[in-house]
Amino acid sequence: MTPQDTTPPGGTPERPTPPGATVYWLEHAWLGDRTEPGVTVETAQGRITAVRTGTATPPPGAVALRGLTLPGLANAHSHAFHRALRSTVQVGSGTFWTWREVMYDTAARLDPDSYHALARAVYAEMALAGITCVGEFHYLHHRPGGGAYADPNAMGEALIAAAADAGIRITLLDTAYLSAGFGTPPAPHQRRFSDGTADAWAERAAALKGAAHARIGAAIHSVRAVPAAQLGTVADWARERGAPLHVHLSEQTAENDACQEAHGCTPTRLLADHGALGRTTTAVHATHLTSEDIGLLGGAGSGVCMCPTTERDLADGIGPAVRLQESGSPLSLGSDSHAVIDLLEEARAMELNERLRTRARGHWTAAALLRAATADGHTALGWDDAGTLTTGALADFTTIALDSVRTAGPPPRLAAETAVFAATAADVRHTVVGGRRIVRDGVHTLVPDVPTELAAAVAAVRTRD
Repeated sequence: MTPQDTTPPGGTPERPTPPGATVYWLEHAWLGDRTEPGVTVETAQGRITAVRTGTATPPPGAVALRGLTLPGLANAHSHAFHRALRSTVQVGSGTFWTWREVMYDTAARLDPDSYHALARAVYAEMALAGITCVGEFHYLHHRPGGGAYADPNAMGEALIAAAADAGIRITLLDTAYLSAGFGTPPAPHQRRFSDGTADAWAERAAALKGAAHARIGAAIHSVRAVPAAQLGTVADWARERGAPLHVHLSEQTAENDACQEAHGCTPTRLLADHGALGRTTTAVHATHLTSEDIGLLGGAGSGVCMCPTTERDLADGIGPAVRLQESGSPLSLGSDSHAVIDLLEEARAMELNERLRTRARGHWTAAALLRAATADGHTALGWDDAGTLTTGALADFTTIALDSVRTAGPPPRLAAETAVFAATAADVRHTVVGGRRIVRDGVHTLVPDVPTELAAAVAAVRTRD
């Protein structure tokens, strides 16, 4: 074998490692349609510069990641402050609407400093779960009572800084939230969410600046929270910037009923009539849809973010995910209220929910569910250059142990099925963002004691009994 021919048997040629690059050897890698053993990934300047298969042992100097390495997981729908509600809202019974009152009380306790501390810990928890990018559906804009901070975007900037501190990427989906319901002004606990008008929202949101780890998108909280005549303002703002647009859609039948009474149509039809659907739009939940709604979303190429752990926690129902995908809507996944933060559980739940509904198995393959958790989630958040282990993509990936009590036993060729149907966030061993290991052997390298930080941040804003 000559220096010019360094091809391992059955593999692709080795190349000299560029200066300043990091080389990772992946014991097993999911390459989108298959699990491949012995894959070497070279990274430089935050991107993947080479992917070589057929490398049975780690090359000299390579960092060995043992287990199954996936593209980084994308959490397409998050409300970071909801993490403070975990377990608190499991006492007693109630509905989505009674849960919401507890949520409002927690929201009222946050300021930029406490929000930064809480979000930093939550995003660190996400990194430990293999999440490399989060879509933060952000509507806590102002002081309690509605007055602006000296920096009108202080709360959003706190979230962007928290993601940087935790080492993950963020799409800040700055949210227009202008009313309590159709024709109803914000209630006192909602005033800090509102800019008054969509034009005022757009002016404030335009002042947000992205960063290497952060992109700015837009959100319509819901059709009940943005007057119909102002929906187009938010949609146009996003369209002019090529930014993603997200919207809570038909999470509750009460929203559908109120929209029918106010406008004589479904929320999906209202969005369509005001130009808010399209390929850069993602509907969140989309639980209670008509056949026409499904056709409108799919025909426009709008994505849908399913949040199964929150939807079941709040007793919302099971959305028509199969029919939506068949109609043309790409699916992504989110942990939403953070009852748990585990994208593998979200993927698993989407399939298992459908099995319960239909009493049939196999609606999605493991590969399709992983695509929802990776490539399609990143696309929904405006990161088309992430979510795959390919040359040129952002060097974001995560490794799942295949030797834990949950994952030991199945052959490596079934590693994708093992990850989706057996593994949990606790099985994540390594998380790499931009070529840098953020989680190493299950320990966060930037936030050394995530449980302690979570406990302190939650205690600072927790509702007192």
